[in-house]
Amino acid sequence: MIDVKLLEYLESYMTDSRKARFESVLSQRTKHFTVATEDVYQLHNTSAVIRSCDVFGIQEANIVEERNTKRIDREIAMGAQKWVDLNRYTSVKDCIADLKQKGYQIVATTPHTNDCLLHEFDISKKSCFFFGRETEGVSQEVLDAADSYLKIPMVGFTESLNISVSAAIILQHVTTKLKQTNIAWQLTESEQLEKRLDWCKKTIRSYEEIVDRFHNNRKLP
Repeated sequence: MIDVKLLEYLESYMTDSRKARFESVLSQRTKHFTVATEDVYQLHNTSAVIRSCDVFGIQEANIVEERNTKRIDREIAMGAQKWVDLNRYTSVKDCIADLKQKGYQIVATTPHTNDCLLHEFDISKKSCFFFGRETEGVSQEVLDAADSYLKIPMVGFTESLNISVSAAIILQHVTTKLKQTNIAWQLTESEQLEKRLDWCKKTIRSYEEIVDRFHNNRKLP
């Protein structure tokens, strides 16, 4: 349960333009779509995917690190890791199970005999787009668990794209289409309040001291 009084107190330490920016960004955030990267080797690729999530309003990203455990490249992500919630897993099995429990269909971004072209994709379903290793693509475990297989149409000699480029293309397309529907894609009111509090914590200097001051003032008669 979010303490609204605390939130209002914290936001009093922020400029009006900063508060307006938070509200504007949150109004465009969604959990209807999410992404997952599976053991991506090149650190800048995962970082760039997170940056695309922030740009296109995806609130959560899932990172599977069974083989490659690396810190997010702050320079490439351009601070996006501060605004996008990262769920980290050491097992793709656990990641898939968690996503399905949250109601997401698993979408493998890979050519497949039963694949779907991007412009044909059904955006009405909650979906997690899986992106695999640079050379191998998504694992067999993801392919076996997938509810859908998605392919970006290509007409050149090159048959694949960098995963960060693929993520940007897919997210731009599906979020644009989503916002043209009547689907309830935005964060709930409680989720928005939660993120406002979280973002206050990440941006206000002396956050802990200010919170202590708030609670001490509450105790005064």
